[in-house]
This record gives sequence, structure tokens and C-alpha cells, in this order.
Amino acid sequence: MTVFRSFCFATLLMASTFTMANRCHAQEKDKTPSSDENKRYTFRKEHDPNGIGKFYLGREIAHVMGHLGIGWLERPERENEERLSVLVKGLKIKPGMTIADIGAGSGVISVLLSKAVGEKGEILAVDIQPEMLDALQSKCKLLGIKNVKGVLGTTKSPGLEEGTVDLIVMVDVYHEFDFPYSMLNELAKSLKKGGRIAFVEYRLEDPKVPIKLVHKMSEAQVKKEALVEGHHLKYKETFRELPRQHVVIFEKE
Repeated sequence: MTVFRSFCFATLLMASTFTMANRCHAQEKDKTPSSDENKRYTFRKEHDPNGIGKFYLGREIAHVMGHLGIGWLERPERENEERLSVLVKGLKIKPGMTIADIGAGSGVISVLLSKAVGEKGEILAVDIQPEMLDALQSKCKLLGIKNVKGVLGTTKSPGLEEGTVDLIVMVDVYHEFDFPYSMLNELAKSLKKGGRIAFVEYRLEDPKVPIKLVHKMSEAQVKKEALVEGHHLKYKETFRELPRQHVVIFEKE
């Protein structure tokens, strides 16, 4: 098992670096906000070094983890630390669902979700980094998984069709969105009526959670941002059975 894991990680790392020179120019253009969008954010010269100096509703946006951080995503101890298997059970997934895994990275969560939805379901694995999607594709090929589809998004849109998704899952990623308002608005549009969106974030309320501050979010802050007028979301429930994260779930009205 150790040899197989090492082989898989090496393959993922090779895939992630293969397309480094081919970054999508459209993503860079997408980083330029409109004047109206910019009004939603404030900027500070003095800020947390782990943040980008851009604030939304009082919260500093964190730096994005690059594709060279695949080792962190794939670490063997992650199940013990985060209980991802418990997370999947808590999401109340039904066979045949269409689920979007936002910020899918190398596919750790996507693989777990793919088993839960079964052969008739589909996982839309969204990431803004082509290198991550290459790594995910390699993993799925190695594991023989056929119901995971990679989707290249941008910093403002996941690139999903409106009204097609049953459940959106964001594991430790929302706090890194460059444009959280625009991105969440587009995510909400992709949900079917009654569809759900789950924010899985490290608990800011718990000082014992060993994660940098800007990579944590309080439940109150998640609600503050998700319930902004225009997203058409309503709070549904919070799943609190994970050791380090809370899962704050909203439903499309």
C-alpha cells in the first residue's frame, strides 16, 4: 500500500507540473474586477502575511494554495485529522446526484463523492488550476473512476450550467476565493431549486485548530456572506461532527 501511495503521489506531482507553462490567460484577465465589483471589497497595506490584503465583509481573503501543495492535500494523516469519510456521510448524499466539488485540487474529495453518488451520479470537479485537473485526471485513471469530470473554472465563475447541480461542496476553499461575491453568485445559479451548498471550513471559534487564522472562518461569517441579498440562499443546518471543521449548509430558494 505504501509503495502504491508513493507511486500515485509521484504520478500526481508529475501531472501537476506538466502544464505549468500553459496557464490559462483568461484566468489572469478574470482577476481584474469591475468598478462595481470593487466596491464590495476593501484593501489594506498592513495585513496578515498569509492573506492578500483584500477584505470582504470584514474578512481577509487568504492566499490560494498552488498545485505544488498537492502533498498537503494527499497527506496520509488527513483522514485522521479531518474525518473526510464522516463528512461524506453528513452530506446526506443520494445515488444519482450531480455534485460539484469546488476547488477539487488533486481529487481527494471527488473520489470519495464519486463512490457515494454511484455509477448513475456525476461529480463535477472544478478547479482554476489546470495542473490540479491534470493530477485529478491521472488519479481517476489510476483508480478506474469514470464518473468524475474535470471543469476548469475562473476566479469569478465555476463554469457550471445553471440549474444542473444537486449539491455543491467546498472543502477548505471558499476563504481563498479572490471574488467571493461573484463566485458564490455563480455557484448559486448552478444549483437546482432546493439544491444545497456546503461550506466546509476550519473553525475560527476554536483556537486549538492548528490552522493559520486567515484559513479559518467562523460560522457567523459564513452565514454573513452566504446570505447576502442576490444569492437566493437560505440557511439549512450546520453539521458539527468533524474534529476541526464545521459544515455550514444552505439551500437554494
